[in-house]
Amino acid sequence: MSTVSIHRVQFLIFSHGRIKPRKRFRTTYAPSWTMTMDSKSSNTRKMEELSLRIPASSVPENEPLRPLDLRFDRLQPSDQHLVEHKKFEFGQFVAREAMLDEEYWTAAWLRAESHWENQINDRYADNHKRKFAEQEFNAIKRRNREQIGQKCTCVVTVKKETKNVKRTVLKSIVGTLDLSLQYLLHGETFPGERVKARLFRSINRTPPNRYGYIANLCVAKSARRQGIASNMLHFALESAISDGIERVYVHVHRDNAPAQELYRKMGFEIVEFASSQLSEEKTYLLCFRT
Repeated sequence: MSTVSIHRVQFLIFSHGRIKPRKRFRTTYAPSWTMTMDSKSSNTRKMEELSLRIPASSVPENEPLRPLDLRFDRLQPSDQHLVEHKKFEFGQFVAREAMLDEEYWTAAWLRAESHWENQINDRYADNHKRKFAEQEFNAIKRRNREQIGQKCTCVVTVKKETKNVKRTVLKSIVGTLDLSLQYLLHGETFPGERVKARLFRSINRTPPNRYGYIANLCVAKSARRQGIASNMLHFALESAISDGIERVYVHVHRDNAPAQELYRKMGFEIVEFASSQLSEEKTYLLCFRT
């Protein structure tokens, strides 16, 4: 995936950031389709769920929202309606945290389109995509309920607000990813490491064992090759650094060369020790160190 040079951006750099910019954050008043950059195979999804570490019993079992409960004609929030919300502007786009249920749904549908993008001969693809999107939507809602010491954020890239142009949320979002902040389990040196089984496996909540994990990175087909993936990653990495995170991980399929190149350019390196354990899944674990 190619990226483009971005000019005339003005942001406030996080005080803890040590990434070379590129560009800077600022705190503002603010709330088909796709290619999956982290190659969401079934095995990769299992590793992602393993790394999230959110016990089912700790998540409130609220009644899931249905698509009918959402306002699909809802307009994209304007800057003046979003209060103290971090964002990252680049070109004609803005990366920020999703806040509205309609934004969660659009991110979920984007991921569904990505997952089924190559299933052109599947007559039931639309039904599969809707079911996938509904499940992912409710999963996003659950993951974004902050737990003690744990945090998961759905990041979206939206088209920049334009004077006299009103866009709905559905037509505004062109990219998405998840950033989770977690703790390693006792005995682990990286997320999902196979360690000797114990009767009880507790979470090691010491600061060095807290890490970030990126998943579900995808970009709308109509908006590719405009630097959206790399700039969303930059936003996510700076967000993690501002929370005191020193290591951010991502799983990438070994056949997904474009994703590997993107993460390499962003400063990620393969965790060699994890390679042997992930050989069966044909997946690499990459790590960004601040």
